[in-house]
Amino acid sequence: MEHSTGQASRWTSGFIVFGALSAAISVIGAAYAAHGQSLYGSSPAMVQSALQLMQFHALGLIMVGVLSQFRLQEKRLRVAGVLFMLGILLFSCNILLRAWHDIQTFRALVPWGGTCFILGWLALVLAYVRKEKNIRPPQGSESGDQTH
Repeated sequence: MEHSTGQASRWTSGFIVFGALSAAISVIGAAYAAHGQSLYGSSPAMVQSALQLMQFHALGLIMVGVLSQFRLQEKRLRVAGVLFMLGILLFSCNILLRAWHDIQTFRALVPWGGTCFILGWLALVLAYVRKEKNIRPPQGSESGDQTH
C-alpha cells in the first residue's frame, strides 16, 4: 500500500510541475508571438489557439494534481492528468513547433492531442460521478462452511 501511495504522490507532483511549466511556456510563447516572429505558413489564430489551450489545460493539470492529493487512489484522476499532458504535447506543442520552427514531422498527431484534451475532461468527470460500491465479503453458510 505504501508503494502505491508513494507512486500516486509522484504522479500528483508530476502533474503540478508539468502544469506549471506548461503555463510558463505558454506565457513565453505568447510573448514570442506578440513580437511577430516568423510563422512558417501558420496563421496567428492557430498559434493563439494553441497557446490558449495550453494555458487552459496547464491549469486543468494543476487542478488534477491538487485534487489527486485528496484522492490518491483515484486512478481516473491520473488518467485525466496523463491525457492533459499528452494533449499539451500533441496539440499545443506540436502546433507551436510547426509554426515557429517549421517542424512538420508530427503534424498528423494534432487531432489526437485535441482528442486527449476531451478524454481528459471526461475522465475527470468519471472520477467524481462514479458510484461508490459497497463491497462486502462473501457470507459463509450458517454452519460456517465457506465452500459452496
